[in-house]
Amino acid sequence: MSSEDSLNAKLSEKTSVLGLKLWVLIGISVGAFIVLILCILSVWVTFRRKSRRSVDKFSLSQIPNISKDIKVDKVGTQNYSDHPLLTVNDKSSDNNSEKILVNLGMSKSSDPDNNSQCSSIHHHERASSWQSLEEGSSGTVRKQSSLSYAGLLTASPLIGLPENSHLGWGHWFTLRDLQFATNLFSAENVIGEGGYGIVYKGRLINGTEVAVKKLLNNLGQAEREFRVEVEAIGHVRHKNLVRLLGYCIEGVNRMLVYEYVNNGNLEQWLHGGMAHHGFLTWEARMKVILGTAKALAYLHEAIEPKVVHRDIKSSNILIDDEFNAKVSDFGLAKLLDSGESHITTRVMGTFGYVAPEYANSGLLNEKSDIYSFGVLLLEAVTGRDPVDYGRPANEVNLVEWLKMMVGTRRAEEVVDPNLEIKPSTRALKRALLVALRCVDPEADKRPKMSQVVQMLEADEFPLREDRRNRKSRTLSMESESVNESTKMENKVGNTESHVSEMTRE
Repeated sequence: MSSEDSLNAKLSEKTSVLGLKLWVLIGISVGAFIVLILCILSVWVTFRRKSRRSVDKFSLSQIPNISKDIKVDKVGTQNYSDHPLLTVNDKSSDNNSEKILVNLGMSKSSDPDNNSQCSSIHHHERASSWQSLEEGSSGTVRKQSSLSYAGLLTASPLIGLPENSHLGWGHWFTLRDLQFATNLFSAENVIGEGGYGIVYKGRLINGTEVAVKKLLNNLGQAEREFRVEVEAIGHVRHKNLVRLLGYCIEGVNRMLVYEYVNNGNLEQWLHGGMAHHGFLTWEARMKVILGTAKALAYLHEAIEPKVVHRDIKSSNILIDDEFNAKVSDFGLAKLLDSGESHITTRVMGTFGYVAPEYANSGLLNEKSDIYSFGVLLLEAVTGRDPVDYGRPANEVNLVEWLKMMVGTRRAEEVVDPNLEIKPSTRALKRALLVALRCVDPEADKRPKMSQVVQMLEADEFPLREDRRNRKSRTLSMESESVNESTKMENKVGNTESHVSEMTRE
């Protein structure tokens, strides 16, 4: 008891700190220590939350080696009005921009997700990573990267995502991230299905809408193999290619995350899926076709290793709010070694679009894409499916029917009847000519995609008769411009002679 009395006496003694008793001072110290620990924990939790919401700091990585210089093809701005004609600025050439009119139906959907005028996601690319191909009339390709870093920060769809999962070109997503984005891969979020897998619409934690492609045919593919292949295509940048934002590798799951484009695809616009929004005019169709050609020229000729798409078809040509083509599924294409063809054991394309030599032998190179593009162009001109068993026997195959119509000098009858304003004879002739060259049964005779771009853009230049009448004006042009015009004239002349041969056949 004496020891307890002694301890109580000591604890009851007043200290020099404000005259407080020792036990009171000990209690205050313990309480202060607990409060300090709680404050530290609170600061740590707050810091963790802020770090997850902080703006991504872009780690600008080098792009793959490019075999040619590249010029940025910029997207124009869109102007709206209450008039039933929607004006879209076409800035595909360096000359005065040509306005494209897209006729819209008077009835509009009340569903904002289906409205063709809703804004889809457009993003500027990084200054050091964004590449896009524009084959001009002179056939030259240039390189330009002038976007400001500040502008990229405000436009990137990856802002606000965790920094620790940011890649040089995109983002590494966890399975949990994509489950959250797609509502656990709900059936209500499915927006497409195909041979590669199922596509879900999703919304990331930062509000960005995305398309999540859950691959089916490569479950359990080696992580390193999958990562290398995806990394190779992740740096590809072109205004007419759907941007790959990132990917997910977790367990047997293999998923790709793309930007979301909500203005439908070419198949829907041509065959009635977007009929409640109106229809594409001839000019709008040719703008989509030209954009597709530029994207393929970029994949085939501007990057190493070159990329063969293998499944060019109208449903894979997405359309943004300015009616620019956005080629999708190129990320699932086979990468080719330079200068080599590739034999694949499985025919990948879609019936009606597949080149004859590819379907028969499995020989895969860029010429198979060019054939598919030719079929796509014929589909845009005629509004017909590549294969339609509901038509008479001689009209089932689009390519064969078109050749028959041209051979009997009935080319003007092939134009899509849904077009209120028919194309000029010159424009129709040029489109058919390009298409027929692309679907040549002999692969070696098909043009390169860069040549296709030149032939399609040649419509922006007057024909030889017009040039003769304007000869006095061209005398004041610079010598370089005159040379470029002469080259284009020769190409048009060669093209016209080819269509004459096709007509005689």
